[in-house]
Amino acid sequence: LQDAFRDPYSPFHIAPGQAGPESPDSPPSLPDPTPSQAKLISMGCDAGSLWEQSVVWGHHDSFRHVNNAHYLRFIESGRMVWLMALGKVLGGEERVKAMLAGQGVSLILKSASINFRRPVTFPDTLLIGQKPIISSSRTQFTLNAVLYSYSQQAIVADSDSVLVWYDYDNLRKCDPG
Repeated sequence: LQDAFRDPYSPFHIAPGQAGPESPDSPPSLPDPTPSQAKLISMGCDAGSLWEQSVVWGHHDSFRHVNNAHYLRFIESGRMVWLMALGKVLGGEERVKAMLAGQGVSLILKSASINFRRPVTFPDTLLIGQKPIISSSRTQFTLNAVLYSYSQQAIVADSDSVLVWYDYDNLRKCDPG
């Protein structure tokens, strides 16, 4: 095993003077983004928020496209991926668990709006990215979501969600400090 770390052609190689991954489960490096991912990143989406949603036949309605209600769920799942990435930055895995469990200070959804740009049909996969919008408020901000269709090679929907910093222990909005 030691030889694998010393061999510069090994995927496990750690050059002298460099640190290894944070944990054994961390990838040695992130792959270059795909063109679709690069597009969303260039639009300001957080690279750590990118998430793929497969479209299944059951997402269709009688109009033969994905029912609009499913978009809200897709965006919600993408928002949770973004929240987990945020939690890691704010305090690691323990912070992620607390934020998802509604313990201490986390976020709560105040409102959401969706712009449906193009119909989506099966089969397809959507790439969903999240972009926080700077706000003057200390207690809330807008999180923009973008949904990109691999089949259509186009943005098919976007959303603005207002998120509020919320103290789940005291059951009220708060300034996260």
